[in-house]
Amino acid sequence: MFVNIRNDLKAYKGDFGAQGFWVMLVYRFGRWRYDVRPAILRKLFSLIYKILYKFIQIITGIELPCEAEVGNNFIIDHFGGIVISGYAKFGDNCRIRNGVVVGLKNIEEAGAPIIGHNVDIGAGAKVLGKISIGNNVLIGANAVVICDVPDNSIAVGIPAVIKTRSLVHLSNI
Repeated sequence: MFVNIRNDLKAYKGDFGAQGFWVMLVYRFGRWRYDVRPAILRKLFSLIYKILYKFIQIITGIELPCEAEVGNNFIIDHFGGIVISGYAKFGDNCRIRNGVVVGLKNIEEAGAPIIGHNVDIGAGAKVLGKISIGNNVLIGANAVVICDVPDNSIAVGIPAVIKTRSLVHLSNI
């Protein structure tokens, strides 16, 4: 747990005041508590986690349950309106912004997106359903993504249109 917290702090460039870091701190505690033995102590830590989770949810407007899986260098930019399903999975080096929802497409389908590495999700985007988002993907602000997105793509619009991502180097400009 402490190694993950140190890495999260590095990802937030040492900013203890970043609300995304607060969320990650509670998230890491929530994941860690599953390994606590004996069971009575785990139940005490579970109660503490549930109180901290609700407190963080209220003051930051960010909902990241410990059941979701996030990789290294997961960054939550900005405050508020972020909802992530416990079924969601994120790879390494992902970034999400305010107003993002990553979750179920409908209640009957218990499955959320599996998101690859190096994915940047713009403000207000909705990524819904049991879909797969590839590596090195940009999801535009306010996009509604309800289908798979291949590696090295950009998803923009409502519903999202998938475009190939061209990697422009500064030396070519």
